[in-house]
Amino acid sequence: MSKLKIRPYYKFSRIRSHVTGVNYTPKQLAAFYGLPMSAAVGAGKKIAVIELGGGFDQAVLTAYFKSLGYPAVAPVVFHSISGATNQPGDTAGDYVEVMLDLCVVGGMAPGAALHCYMAPNTDDGFLAAIQQAITDKMDCISISWGGPEDDWPSASITAFNNAFQAATAAGITVTCAAGDNGSSDGETGKHVDFPASSPNVVGCGGTSLPSLSPNSEVVWNDGSSGGATGGGVSAKFSLPSYQAKAGVPGNKMRGVPDVAGCADPNTGWNIVVDSTSGPTVVGGTSAVAPMWAAIAAYLSATLGANVGNLSAAIYALAAGAMRDITSGNNGTYVAKSGYDCCTGLGVPVVTKLLGSLQPVPVPTPTPPTPTPTPTPPTTRTIVVTGTGIGVTVDGKSV
Repeated sequence: MSKLKIRPYYKFSRIRSHVTGVNYTPKQLAAFYGLPMSAAVGAGKKIAVIELGGGFDQAVLTAYFKSLGYPAVAPVVFHSISGATNQPGDTAGDYVEVMLDLCVVGGMAPGAALHCYMAPNTDDGFLAAIQQAITDKMDCISISWGGPEDDWPSASITAFNNAFQAATAAGITVTCAAGDNGSSDGETGKHVDFPASSPNVVGCGGTSLPSLSPNSEVVWNDGSSGGATGGGVSAKFSLPSYQAKAGVPGNKMRGVPDVAGCADPNTGWNIVVDSTSGPTVVGGTSAVAPMWAAIAAYLSATLGANVGNLSAAIYALAAGAMRDITSGNNGTYVAKSGYDCCTGLGVPVVTKLLGSLQPVPVPTPTPPTPTPTPTPPTTRTIVVTGTGIGVTVDGKSV
């Protein structure tokens, strides 16, 4: 495999202080999208974040979760892949990605066990981290790193997609950021991002959320200077069966993304990234992948069985399980009613999503009441003897 450099998909708000501007904590956005406000959300499930640089500060995370009202979030379990180390505060700034991922999954699914798989930033290291998370039987895997689909060697794409197929077979949900550079994915022309374009993952696009009430959610597009949600049509993967009736442009190749969530850094996530900066507002589709991993963990825990590749299920759900985003564009593609290559099917309404995924109980038929067999009347034989006054019945004088 090549030594492809993979990007993290986070962006700082132009106004980084939490005191000014529009921003939300993971707890606020969990409530907005319909997750219950409970420390038990995700209990019994393991969520992995795949990282390719940087690190996390456990003390800072612990204090942050406590500030949200979740003092009992378990410490993150660290997994080193190919000798990679935990480097909070690294000079490249990759630690912002790691802290964003962990703040989101821990803030939305505080009952889940959090795992960080750290690998070298190569496609070999990236793949090894995913494979190890599958081997370790994670329930959900969040990936906020990627690169334009056309930059990936075919052998790498095949190997990654094989891993994602193995995850699907094992009932593991994999959520992937769709990119922060609009319909071009930072290149000339139209391109989508991999691994979000794999049909075996949930591709996660982004919205802008200027207000929770009234709800004013639209496609995230801050223009060339600020970034926009990735999305478009794959050049590598043919249309999966679950998108056959979705209305993907051209109706021949995989459409990206599948779903969306708040990603605009100017209406971003209020998190912490280190011990000195204080609350920091961060956005990007990097926040949406862990958000959907947290949602998948909740759904799996509540349903009593893992939802696996959620993309394969949500296209068949009844209207109302997702809230359609119908305003905005990401460059080439324009939001519309139904599926589009900006926000996919839309953003979650978790309570209705859960209800749609809940199997409908098959009523047990009540057996018919048996008709009682009538008891035949008692037959009595009367023997009459004699005549006149000397008559006897059954041996008695009458």
